[in-house]
Amino acid sequence: MDSLLVLITGALIALMVSVNGGLTASFGVFPAAAIIHAVGTAFALALCFWRKKTPPVPRGLPAWLFLGGIIGVATTACNNFAFGRISTTSLVALGLLGQSAASLAADRYGLFGLPKRPAQKAALPGIAVSFAGMALMLGGGDSLPAALLSFAAGVCIVLSRTVNARLAGRVGALRGSLINHLTGLPVTLALALALPGGGTGGAARPWDYLGGVLGVCVVMLLNVTVPRVAAWRLTALNFLGQLLTGAALDLAAGRGLGDASFRGGAVIAFGMLLSFAMERAAQKRQEKEAACCARLRGMEEAHRRELLEKYGGGAG
Repeated sequence: MDSLLVLITGALIALMVSVNGGLTASFGVFPAAAIIHAVGTAFALALCFWRKKTPPVPRGLPAWLFLGGIIGVATTACNNFAFGRISTTSLVALGLLGQSAASLAADRYGLFGLPKRPAQKAALPGIAVSFAGMALMLGGGDSLPAALLSFAAGVCIVLSRTVNARLAGRVGALRGSLINHLTGLPVTLALALALPGGGTGGAARPWDYLGGVLGVCVVMLLNVTVPRVAAWRLTALNFLGQLLTGAALDLAAGRGLGDASFRGGAVIAFGMLLSFAMERAAQKRQEKEAACCARLRGMEEAHRRELLEKYGGGAG
């Protein structure tokens, strides 16, 4: 069930990026981000009152737990800037590359109170292949700034989901999602007032306003699954859901799957899946070695007790 929830989360993220991109085309990056956060805040608040989660924002929380919403603003802005300049498939693939790099750093240094874990060298060849895919993508004429922004969005996703998961552990998944959008709203409003415009000014499609609703659902699902699903499995399944949905959206929009953008995205995807597979294989080897050592220690201890029972009494 948890694996299915992670797949659904990945599909919703790809759909959310596409919907938010349509809103950005009409209003500009920061006005669109403000609308997204306003809709998300209103939707989460309505759910809180419907489920009688009062007070919606409890008191006494550490200040750093509110950073997830602010980091989420950066995620939305990066994706909104990049949307339309590279394919949805490329957005997904580059975002995954950023998530993988950030996850390695988070494990290495124990960010936000996470347990420190040594870097898995087995994952490095796959990451190198993914960077080659990024080079292929850019060699085909994709925008370097858009590619870097998509990569940055992936880094922001790891940071925000980690903080939000810690927050949800204190207040619950729904209220955690509300706080995430509520703290991001004033930041986006300030940016929209300072940096207005940038869009076409045309009317947005009705479903383009659903990005905030999808955002609330994504944050809630991540709040539930991050503590319960292993990081490597969560990233792999999340990516699979994003990639399949992103490819379907590209086809629906008339963007072919034979251009350099898609080929580069496919190479990045292969590299990441290779990285996950090699890391998992290394983890299984470590588990087998640990189990073997435990058996040997058990046999040694049993043999020692047997010797004590056999010769200990006579020595006394």
